[in-house]
Amino acid sequence: MGTRAIQQAVIIGAGTMGHGIAQIVAMSGCRVVLCDLRQEFIDKGLSLIRKNLEKGVARGKVDKDVCRETLLRLAGSVDAATAMATADLVVEAVPEDRDLKLRVLSEMGRHAGAHALLATNTSSLPLSGLASALPDPSRFIGLHFFNPPHIMRLVEIVVARETSPETVERATQLVARLGKDAIVVRDVPGFATSRLGLAIGLEAMRMLEEGVASAAHIDRAMELGYNHPMGPLKLSDLVGLDVRLGISRTLARELDPVRFAPPEILLRMVREGRLGKKTGEGFYRWTGDGPEPLE
Repeated sequence: MGTRAIQQAVIIGAGTMGHGIAQIVAMSGCRVVLCDLRQEFIDKGLSLIRKNLEKGVARGKVDKDVCRETLLRLAGSVDAATAMATADLVVEAVPEDRDLKLRVLSEMGRHAGAHALLATNTSSLPLSGLASALPDPSRFIGLHFFNPPHIMRLVEIVVARETSPETVERATQLVARLGKDAIVVRDVPGFATSRLGLAIGLEAMRMLEEGVASAAHIDRAMELGYNHPMGPLKLSDLVGLDVRLGISRTLARELDPVRFAPPEILLRMVREGRLGKKTGEGFYRWTGDGPEPLE
């Protein structure tokens, strides 16, 4: 793998995380191609990026020239193979499904250039199991961004056994260029953040099931008593209850089937399609003015 600067990037997956990652990479000065299976998904992702930037301009947090230049650096394509051929960075940001990620990573291994940094945005899946899809896992690393990527400062850099020191250095430099703060963690299920965040979130759900307190009061306890900026149930809504369930099942399988077992309330809400902010209702009702208690 060469060491040339990252100038072109491909983000695969235009959903919640993908379009957010594409935005911040483009804001750092890179040309970015946002890829997905269907043009309508790409168009939606690019539209959300524009809205984020325009909102930032309206609030005085983004310069008008930065907004304009960022949008000029962005493009979309359903032809990920062609886009990856000249990319210096490829990030997969597809849903948290191991088989799907393996298929995408296999395509990355076939079509990305030998110099490209290859990254996954997985929040819980072990990289050691994903690296098998790549012919050269030494240039594979985890870049775990947080939602929404353009606001959240943290990026968790996950280092697999096969990851080379050069790859770690390139990833660390990239995160700094994006204006984010990095922590470097070993490749273990749930890494640091998902494991800790899920443990608190699952316990809060069990407390709600047991009638200890309302969702709003459980959240206020953590916000006021422990100075958390957002309570665990509200945060679960923001992350997506389907995402929380996927991480719960992964950690129950990989670490402890009792400690990380999904509570019945989480299983029921996902079955009912109440996934949190993205569907308008989870532990809260989400409106244009923000979350409202359901009680």
